[in-house]
Parts: sequence; C-alpha cells; structure tokens
Amino acid sequence: MRLVLIRHTSVAVPRGICYGQTDVPLADSFPDEATMVKQRLSRYHFDCVYSSPLSRCVKLARFCGYSNPVTDPRLLEINFGEWEMKRYDEITDPKLQQWYDDYINVAPPGGESVMDQRKRFLAFIDDMKRVPGNECIGIFTHGGILINALVALGGKSYAQVYEDIPPYGSIIEIDI
Repeated sequence: MRLVLIRHTSVAVPRGICYGQTDVPLADSFPDEATMVKQRLSRYHFDCVYSSPLSRCVKLARFCGYSNPVTDPRLLEINFGEWEMKRYDEITDPKLQQWYDDYINVAPPGGESVMDQRKRFLAFIDDMKRVPGNECIGIFTHGGILINALVALGGKSYAQVYEDIPPYGSIIEIDI
C-alpha cells in the first residue's frame, strides 16, 4: 500500500504558538500554496482520501479536488492540552522543561506526547491495511503525523526528521 501524506498549507498563526489541535485559519497565501499542492498531486490516483477533521486539512483536500475526504481524528496534530494557543515563552508550567528534554515521551498537561500521537496514527494505518482495494491512499494531515510516518514507516530517526521537518504543503510517499 502506498501512503501519500500531504501536510496542510501555512497557517495564520504567529511563530512560537502551540496551536496543535486548535482549528486555526489558513494564511492569506492559501490559494497560491494550494495550487502548487494540487499540481503536484495530479500524478496520483487515490483509492480513498482521508483527512484530519481540522479545517486546514479539509480545505486543502477540497481545493485539490477531493470534495468528500473521509475525516478521522487519528490524523489530528499533536494535542498540546493546557498549552494550546499559548506562546512557548509564556508557558510557566514547570513541566515545560521536562517536555523540552523528552517531548517524544512526555506530554503537556491534558495533552499528548509524540509517542501518543504515533500510537493513534499507527492504529489508523493498521485499519487501512484491512480495507480491500486500498492500494494508494491520500492523507491530508499535519506535520506531527508526517514526522511519525517518516519514523515509524519510513525508516528515519526522530533526530533526522526534526533536523529537516517537512514544510507546509509537503507531499511524502511511503510504501508499506
């Protein structure tokens, strides 16, 4: 099965904000960025198209011609819990340093760790493997899911991926 993971385009959120699962607006550059994504996706034929339920992913899927993507909450960005929509430099929680030291395994209060996100993403993939005819699927999602896909299914380490995080509008293919 081929996975084609598509990261949403730029958001209208200042840098340094934990916006994870908050449904934030897209940047004004959306039409231009989305047009480029749509052009790059024209070479694919998807058996099914899935999307995070957040509008930044669904809107891109629809712009690219997939009017009814199947939404699945397992494709959501990481949940920052109590830190959602806060600036990193404004968070006074003493757990912040623990999270900086080990964000792979430590979750923000009320949120999830990278490993938690990875588990739910892999549960989604396990379900996809059981769907007959899923030879090539399109997945409109978030940077955290792309990172976990590259590590769990693409043979990369977290250190490698975090050195070169897939930018907004990225398209990544993984065969499993």
